[in-house]
Amino acid sequence: MPTPGFPPDTLTSEGLPAWIDDLACGDPNHILHVARGIEPAKALEALGAEPELIRSVELPDSKPDEWSSLPGAALGVEPGTSAVLLAGRVGEWTFVYDDAGETYDDEATSALSRDGRTAATSVYTINGDASFTYAVDSRLVASIDVENLLLEEDLPGMPAELRAAFEAAGIADWEDLEPGEVDSLIGMRTACALAGLTLTLSDIRRVPLLAVPVPLD
Repeated sequence: MPTPGFPPDTLTSEGLPAWIDDLACGDPNHILHVARGIEPAKALEALGAEPELIRSVELPDSKPDEWSSLPGAALGVEPGTSAVLLAGRVGEWTFVYDDAGETYDDEATSALSRDGRTAATSVYTINGDASFTYAVDSRLVASIDVENLLLEEDLPGMPAELRAAFEAAGIADWEDLEPGEVDSLIGMRTACALAGLTLTLSDIRRVPLLAVPVPLD
């Protein structure tokens, strides 16, 4: 099963959305949140950001070192001292990229989906641990441990919008996958497919962006 929802040059060879790979530091523990019908600043606040610290940013041309994320470099954050959230809006959907996985919380997706909105969160760690949540109007509709995801069994029970996003995400071409097994990056592709973020970093640079530092626990 290929990755039919992604045009050429929008995925890395491993199957990670290219713009996320370009934002991330080396060996990232990171999160992508997407929510329909909310402005970027409000999405950041829903995830616990301090409003007075939110600022407009332009992404630099490159990262200063392998341990820095591009959003971190934009704010001048030293690696390991703070997480950085980067937010922007593409069409009806807002994304929030968390470069250090600091917004990993069972309530995060629900908070973004309040007032009738739809939201999803994809988590991926340096150990390959991956999860995906989907919420509508504050109600958690799906909570998926990617390691246990079986598309043939699980897709029919998903809401149509979510099912279509997983189908668009497909399965990356990993040689060691067993029949019926999904790659652990499918959640990141599904969040992007859901929100229409099958883009490149050049596309993201054309979007007004907000960033905010978040203290590490």
